[in-house]
Amino acid sequence: MTETRVRFAPSPTGYLHVGGARTALFNWLFAKKTGGKFLLRIEDTDQSRYDENALAEIFTSLQWLGLQWDEGPTVGGGYGPYFQSERLDLYRKYAEELIEKGLAYRCFCSSERLEELRREQENSNAETLGYDKKCRTLSKDESASRARNESFVIRLAIPENGTVKFTDKIRGEISFDVKTQDDFVLLKTDGFPTYHLANVIDDHFMEISDVLRGDEWITSTPKHLLLYEAFGWRAPNFAHLPVILSEDGKKLSKRKGAASVTDFKKDGILPEALVNFLALLGWNPGDDREIMSIDEMIQAFDLQKVSPKSSVFDNKKLSWMNGEYLKKSSAERIYVELKDEFDKLPNKDDTAEKKILAAINLMKERTQKITELPSLCEFFFVAPSVYDEQAVQKIRKDANMPNILAKLSEKLSEIQVCEPEICDKILQDLLVEFAVGFAKVGLPARIAITGLSGGPSLHDIIPLVGKDECVKRIRTFLDALN
Repeated sequence: MTETRVRFAPSPTGYLHVGGARTALFNWLFAKKTGGKFLLRIEDTDQSRYDENALAEIFTSLQWLGLQWDEGPTVGGGYGPYFQSERLDLYRKYAEELIEKGLAYRCFCSSERLEELRREQENSNAETLGYDKKCRTLSKDESASRARNESFVIRLAIPENGTVKFTDKIRGEISFDVKTQDDFVLLKTDGFPTYHLANVIDDHFMEISDVLRGDEWITSTPKHLLLYEAFGWRAPNFAHLPVILSEDGKKLSKRKGAASVTDFKKDGILPEALVNFLALLGWNPGDDREIMSIDEMIQAFDLQKVSPKSSVFDNKKLSWMNGEYLKKSSAERIYVELKDEFDKLPNKDDTAEKKILAAINLMKERTQKITELPSLCEFFFVAPSVYDEQAVQKIRKDANMPNILAKLSEKLSEIQVCEPEICDKILQDLLVEFAVGFAKVGLPARIAITGLSGGPSLHDIIPLVGKDECVKRIRTFLDALN
């Protein structure tokens, strides 16, 4: 194979959590860096847990992250079907072929016998657990005869001796003694394949050149290599990605609280920030860069720079990174994404959209989550009903404060054009007139107009709120103080 072909193969049994998203991202980056293809394959052989909503969520999450697949569901390709449930005849054909070659066999053992065998092995502290190969010695004729009336699974006949070796592109040489492997099931009684059989057959026929997956699959790799050997097929290259740990040091997983891509989207994380953050979980571009565009990631990506050591999912770092991307985002883009929420703001007129865009530009550097912006921008449209109590107590101590606010209100009433430069001059004139520092003017004015003790510059706030509205709010505040 001369073309790089990689795949991401999720099971539609739940949402796409960040561990799966990181795996998809590394496959996608590797394909783009090498000029290859990124395939999406749906491993839906576990029909009892199949969730149609989960499947739709996987599609939308990958697309939201910008990880569009080159082949797979919704886009097609020359190696389909891309749903395993539509490839059952293929799995059955090749499982039976292994029986004919004497490399696999039918097992008629009941689930009760297998459970009893497991208990006996545990009670006797057996060195190895697994199937005892009872049905492996059945003749072909007896096996075929019983298959007409009895249910069975098909197991791979593991060699009695030997070593399975492979070179992991991240971890180097790895080997397993075949004695650690039992005769695992290839085809279940319902005719559906196990993960191992379907995985190997699909990777072969889809001409997958490199398998990049989580390190939990390392112990499954000898099974897959034994299957490749039994079929006489060339195995792909393997690279097992480092585990992601939660902040308490435990493995991050779907079953242990790992948030989904959709959760992060709802929480106000931008897709480019999440992609940037996930890319650095286990991979280092070789320098001190942390904020990287997708083109920069593609250019720098190299499996040799992926560490086998675990990495920690640092939520604070993700929030910081998201804030950096939010600062660079256009107000128009933010408005489009949150239009429904901004539309709930009251007191809007024909100029509302222009005012919202201006408000977003003033406030986007004051949060790390895009979803907080509608509420942060609310004071531009709604007069405060409550005021920062601690700040109010502070300015109450200044006997001159009511006079300063009254004078500000008077000066704002007199101007014809309300622009930042004019507002700034008014504020500076008040400093001179009352011989005070800016805090004596700025803090009470800010509280009266916004209800808050912090925010953008007053000379930017006043024109956007509107001079008449600011005058009204100042007078309302003075009345409230009295």
